[in-house]
Order: sequence, then structure tokens, then C-alpha cells
Amino acid sequence: MKYILIIGDGMADDPTAALGGMTPLEKCRKPNIDRLAREGILGSVRNCPEGLPAGSDTAILSIFGCDPRKYYTGRAPLEAAAQGIALNDGDLAFRCNMISLEQGDMPFERRRLISHSSGGIDGELSRELAEYLFSHPDFVPFAEKAGVSIHTTLSYRHIVIQSRGDGRGLILTPPHDHLGDEAGLHLPRGNGNAAVLTELMKLSFDILSAHPANIRRVNEGLLPANCIWFWAEGTAVSLPSFPAAYGKKGAVISAVPLCHGIAALTGLKMISVEGATGEKDTNYEGKAAAAVKALTENGMDFVGVHIEAPDECTHNGDTPGKLQSIEDIDSRVVAPILEGLKGEDFRMLILSDHKTLTDTRGHAGGYVPFIIYDSRGGEGSGLDYSEKNGLKGPIVEDGTALMSLLFRA
Repeated sequence: MKYILIIGDGMADDPTAALGGMTPLEKCRKPNIDRLAREGILGSVRNCPEGLPAGSDTAILSIFGCDPRKYYTGRAPLEAAAQGIALNDGDLAFRCNMISLEQGDMPFERRRLISHSSGGIDGELSRELAEYLFSHPDFVPFAEKAGVSIHTTLSYRHIVIQSRGDGRGLILTPPHDHLGDEAGLHLPRGNGNAAVLTELMKLSFDILSAHPANIRRVNEGLLPANCIWFWAEGTAVSLPSFPAAYGKKGAVISAVPLCHGIAALTGLKMISVEGATGEKDTNYEGKAAAAVKALTENGMDFVGVHIEAPDECTHNGDTPGKLQSIEDIDSRVVAPILEGLKGEDFRMLILSDHKTLTDTRGHAGGYVPFIIYDSRGGEGSGLDYSEKNGLKGPIVEDGTALMSLLFRA
């Protein structure tokens, strides 16, 4: 028996006037997913516990059987693990986005948050700008005094480590949840370290705004990566072993460091696919092929496939892109995996980790629909995959129960 998990990040949504009162899952065409929902178990699950942030960090921990109420110390430490960064006692890890702030003649605090990803900046340029900033002679003394260093990625997000960083009472804000707001409403606060981080962010704007690449981007009508934004802070974390808990050898396929970090910390193999970007232009077929190969040729019992595109499209206000990315998951991930596993007995879990709302461009918790399909048959729901139909089936109050449901004979 083979087991497959497919996470369409942020697929779930609320009804929106932009789609005539429908959700993207209701609006888009997804015949393969709908068939699996009709022929399998269709229900709803709460992956983000009450009182914790509604996001992929808490949700995907739950999905992999790690109770975030026990193991969640912040998102950044999970992503650090994906890069092999070992945190020492007293270290504080942050996600460090390259963001776009409003230009013009106004104080830093009055500049609006335009994009959490600098308009989906190219990974190579993002790395170049981050390394330029942290080696700039005007920035280095402040970074050294703050005890911060950067570990760059090929993404608009990097990891910053602060030695002896004080996270007690520190409040940092996800930039994608407050697009259009003035930066001053969401700057670090809560303790003395907040002023240190704010100083670095302000200085980054002055330095990055003058970089030739950003000047060129503005002249070309593109958004500049003109500021760094710290968030998702956390300390070192250890997670329970997935193979020990479930008796399965497995792997995780993703373009997102969070998922690979959870894989590394739970004893699962990390699989990277060339051309996987975390955006709507990702290599869907490559992810599907890697999943089938892992299950049929490389001896894996379980493979998790994570697709970030629906979430990113929603944050970017790209509703057509969200619809297309869900349809791409259906036709370019689910369909080829089903074809590649013909003749195999398998069980497949498909779900959204959390809601990402078209109307706000931010995350939301609550219930999201899930499918558990068994290739050997069984009583089906008879319903297509949607938020509304999911609520007509079994309700799972705690997402940590999903893996046990998937592996149940």
C-alpha cells in the first residue's frame, strides 16, 4: 500500500463577490479532484488550533502529526532546518522578506506595504540584494551590534539569525496579511529588541532604494525590493519522528523551506524538483513525476507533495491565477500521479492547509475540506470538493488526526 498527501496551500477560501458568491474551489474546473471526493471520504478539518497563528507553519505541523500547541516555536526555525542551519541556545531565527514599500516623500512609517514579495522578485536578484545589504559598509556595524547574520535562499524570503536575540514579548507581523497598510502600524513592538529590528529595517530601505537594480526595476514599471521585513521569529525546535510514529518511510516534495524543514526534523527525506518555484509557474509535472518515482522506484511508503501557488496568487491579488493554479494541481499533479500509480493499491489525502481569502489577501483559520481516497474502493460522499460540501461530511477537530486516518487500513 502506498500513501500520498497533496497540499494545495491556501486553496480553501470564503465565498467572494469577485466570483459571484462562489469560492475558487467551487468556481474552477477540477474533474480529477472532484471524482476522488465523490468516490472517497469528504470532510472538514481544523488544522490551525485556536489561539495560534493561522498559517502554513501551524497547519502543516498539524497535518504531519506534530501538535503545534506543543511543538510550535515559530516558522523561521523550521525553515532554518531545511537549510541545515543549527540554532544554538539563545539564538532567535526570523523570516526575512524582501518587500516593496511605497515610494515618495514621506516618513518611513507612512509608507504603505505594497508587496510581501517585491512583486514576485526573481530568486537570484533577491539573493544578490540581500547579500549586498548585509555587506554594505553602512549596514554592517548595525548588523554586528544587533548580532544578526543572514542565510540567503533563491526566494524573496531569507533566514536571519540573531545571536542572543530577545524574543520575550516581541510582536512581529506577517507582511502579506497587511498589504496596503502603512508600515508604521505593523513594525516590531513588544520589547527592547523591537527597536533594534526596526532600525535595521529602516536602514535597509535607505540602502536598497538606491541600488541600481531597484532603480532599474522602478524605471521598468516593476516593484523594487526596497526593504527587509522580519517576522515569524522562533527558537530551536525538535519534532517527533514520523517513521517511528507511523511506521512509514517517506519523503516530502516542496519548493517551500517550511515543508522541507518539517521533513528534516521528522526524519523524512527532502526532495527538491528543478523548476519548482513556489509560484504559479512552478514545475507541476516535475513534482508529480518525483512523487511517483519515490513511491514506485525508490522504496518510499509515503510521499507528501506541497504546492504553494494558490496561496501566493491570493496574497498577490491574482484571483485568475488562484483559479488556474487549482486547475493545474488537478490536471498536472493529481492526474499524472493517479496515472503513475495504476495497478498499485494506494490511499490519497488531498486538502488545503488553511484558508487564504480572496477578499483580504490574508490567511484565515477555521475548517478546510479534505479528501481521503482509497483505490480499493469504498463508500463515497457523492459530492464535489468544496468548503460547503466538506462540512456535510466527517468533521475532524484536530488536524493531527489526519495521518492516522490516512494510514488506517
